[in-house]
Amino acid sequence: MTHSLTLGGVLLISTALVSPAALAQTAAPVLTAAAATADAADAADAAVDDAADIVVIGKNIPDAIRATPEVVSVLSAGEIARTGEGDIAGALGRVTGLSVVGSGYVYVRGLGDRYSLALLNGSPLPSPEPLKRVVPLDIFPTSILESAVVQKSYSARYPGEFGGGVIDLITKAIPDQSFVSVGIGASGDSETTGKLGYTYFGSRTDWTGFDNGTRDVPSALRAAMAGGNRIVEGETFDTRTIQGFTASLVNAPTSLLQRNGDIPANASGDFSIGKVIDAGDMRLGLIAAAGYSNSWRTKDARQQVSNGADSIGQDFRTVSTDNRIVVNGLLGLGAEFGDHKIRWTNLYIRDTLKQAQLSAGYDTNVPGADPVDSPDFLGTPPVLKQKTYWFERQLIDTQLVGEFKFGDVGVNLRGTYANSQRESPYERSFSYVYDAGTAQDYVNNLSAGGQSADIAFSDLNENVYAGAIDLAWNVPADREIVVSAGYSYGDTRRTSVRRDFQFFRPDGALNLAVAQERPDYLLSDYNIYTYNIQLREVTPNDATNGAGAYKAGLRVHGGYAQVEGEIVPLLRGSVGVRYEDASQSVTPVNLFGDTPFTGRSLANDYWLPAATLTWNFAEDMQLRLHASKTIARPQFREMALQLYQDYESDRQFFGNPNLNDSELFNAEARYEYYFDRGQRLSVAGFYKKIDNPIEAFGFLAGGGQLQTSFANAPSARLYGGEVELLKYFPLGNVSDAAFFTTRRLVLVANYTYSKSELKVGAGDTVVDPFGATLAASSLFNNGDPLTGQSDHIANVQIGLEDEDRLSQQTFMLTYASKRVTSRGPRQGDVQQPDIVEDPGLRLDFVAREGVSLFGGEAEIKFEVRNITGRGYREFQQGANRRIHTNLYNVGTSFSLGASIKF
Repeated sequence: MTHSLTLGGVLLISTALVSPAALAQTAAPVLTAAAATADAADAADAAVDDAADIVVIGKNIPDAIRATPEVVSVLSAGEIARTGEGDIAGALGRVTGLSVVGSGYVYVRGLGDRYSLALLNGSPLPSPEPLKRVVPLDIFPTSILESAVVQKSYSARYPGEFGGGVIDLITKAIPDQSFVSVGIGASGDSETTGKLGYTYFGSRTDWTGFDNGTRDVPSALRAAMAGGNRIVEGETFDTRTIQGFTASLVNAPTSLLQRNGDIPANASGDFSIGKVIDAGDMRLGLIAAAGYSNSWRTKDARQQVSNGADSIGQDFRTVSTDNRIVVNGLLGLGAEFGDHKIRWTNLYIRDTLKQAQLSAGYDTNVPGADPVDSPDFLGTPPVLKQKTYWFERQLIDTQLVGEFKFGDVGVNLRGTYANSQRESPYERSFSYVYDAGTAQDYVNNLSAGGQSADIAFSDLNENVYAGAIDLAWNVPADREIVVSAGYSYGDTRRTSVRRDFQFFRPDGALNLAVAQERPDYLLSDYNIYTYNIQLREVTPNDATNGAGAYKAGLRVHGGYAQVEGEIVPLLRGSVGVRYEDASQSVTPVNLFGDTPFTGRSLANDYWLPAATLTWNFAEDMQLRLHASKTIARPQFREMALQLYQDYESDRQFFGNPNLNDSELFNAEARYEYYFDRGQRLSVAGFYKKIDNPIEAFGFLAGGGQLQTSFANAPSARLYGGEVELLKYFPLGNVSDAAFFTTRRLVLVANYTYSKSELKVGAGDTVVDPFGATLAASSLFNNGDPLTGQSDHIANVQIGLEDEDRLSQQTFMLTYASKRVTSRGPRQGDVQQPDIVEDPGLRLDFVAREGVSLFGGEAEIKFEVRNITGRGYREFQQGANRRIHTNLYNVGTSFSLGASIKF
């Protein structure tokens, strides 16, 4: 059979790989599995239809696998539905070799998110996270996606930033038939729902994910911030003006922490509509979808910071409650005429997090507050801190894709514009200290000794413009040969601003009576004017030691040529090369002066070859060999000298402008056996050599605060193997009972072993964030694993499903071994132990049942997540003590949802 290897075909792999069983899982009427299998059985085991056909032996190898020489995994709509996950990050965590770390960042074969490329319908996406250039995939609801294609071996048609793999999210386009679908859901967990948590008022519209203007920077203060002067008392601003700025800030709604003894359950809803119109030879389609979710999560965490290999500098119990609101919408228009397809996809996602946090504990930087062996967090611990946050992440994306076929020539065109934003207004924090003497109460004198109040405003905006053209020609020849070439252009521009302020009293410490007041009273208008409490800007503004703002850009021109075809019968090959020319810059912005800062620019070009051989050596069996070169560029935030607070880890990050590109060599061998229709066994081995890998390392900043930055390690090696099995066991022969007649047992299992090692020699050097050249051994140890890499990752799904209707019951077991999240801080010549996360074992259960209701097809879904109650564990293991960087119970969650489709 002949296959055209155009990019459009690759993007539609997902459709080809939907097995009959997966189709049978949907509520819409489809062909039965038996009928589909019967049709497939009519195909010959080996076929040579004409002089240009590929010879393939085996009827069970899916067409899409026959058509591509690369290593591809596809998560179809049915497979996504079986996992029951609400976002695509969770569903991708079930794919062989993939793991999800933090807030939706997908690691491929243990390589960090920097080595994973995320695309939407083949086009790049901007990230709403200051720390990342990669978009967090937990913001993509599964309801708006048709499938996800994961390609682990590089081909020249993809961008060169391909270290671990590419994840291409395919949105729904033209529906098979017109429909209307409505869904609702409710959920909760054992650590949050109905339990104690902390909240604050904010604004009346917070439940929508949109602030009503309460958190806008007051107009007078905003104008002063735009004037190019630091907001401090002096020549530009007199005392009365500064007091006016201070009093203009919204106070109690953003600073008053409230106990909530009954945190509500989570709720969600979605609506979608699809319309198909056949007009002569043209088929037109529309899909519109909208979704809303409102969820709560409370973490009662033990958070410690070391100040030595076995000693603790800070020890806190922190209770934080997150209220997360996600609003999304999708509008897709498509047209099919002849062999041509055009689709216009518009996507909107807004992900808002409202966080309230209270911490009690010990801190060596506060006099009389040194950590103790048996801390009393419920009594009167010496330090009390509270924080309130409001993080808005937003993504807008519009894409136009055309797929055209003119005989043996295929032409694909893509154009996209995307914008992402992250706003974090009113980042408030207060620190009180217990006065065991006169006051016998917690006090905050806004002066010293661990007593403070701070506020910050940050804003990030990023735009992406991208376009591409791909050409493919099926060469008329005795053997199947496809020659393809293409060009792509991408331009990413980011601006980020953060303004930091402290509340202080120039006349000295507040008296005890005022210092004992709760935060909103402490900063009341009366106190501001009576006791001269002032807002003082402390935004860093130094191109060397840190700046409050930066601009960043990445412009990439890429072109490729590739030849794919049959070398001899049963042996296919693909060879291609990509050329990329890129310029990347991160430039600090001088907020308080006319002299521009000098930033860092990288201008590099690369030739990136890739080659794959596929040998169909036996019936339904294939062997693939692959080798390629790829790159990984530093992310904007990793190069920016700007402090950033990560709400997930409650940790601060600081960039390094002296980073360089990483270069990778990749090799892989893979055996595939498709022993039955829709069933497979695969075994693979892989190897990667990385020059200049970018690694995170920890350091203790002023005040003993644990911060994380980045540096290029000299080199690293990664090698390992993976095995995957998908097997069905019909149960009709178990019993004559009607329950078993149409049911089968489904077993999906995969395991990945990977081992990584940093290579650090005696003469190797690194450059730290401040431009100092250090011995590489001062930050990294020879033989250390790469950050984020687990040696062992395993997923097992065992379930029952009905082959005639929607009825599934699935247990899902996930395991990931320990992985380093950051290098241990170094104090002088002493290297502290690495900070390690231990994900461990997790067990989930998902049940889906289809019923006929009101003339439509309804689905009821019940989920139990983390049945074993596995907690989150991040720590440093010293010789005599384990220091808990972040330790908390996750709890077991339950959810019930229903949807109906007409």
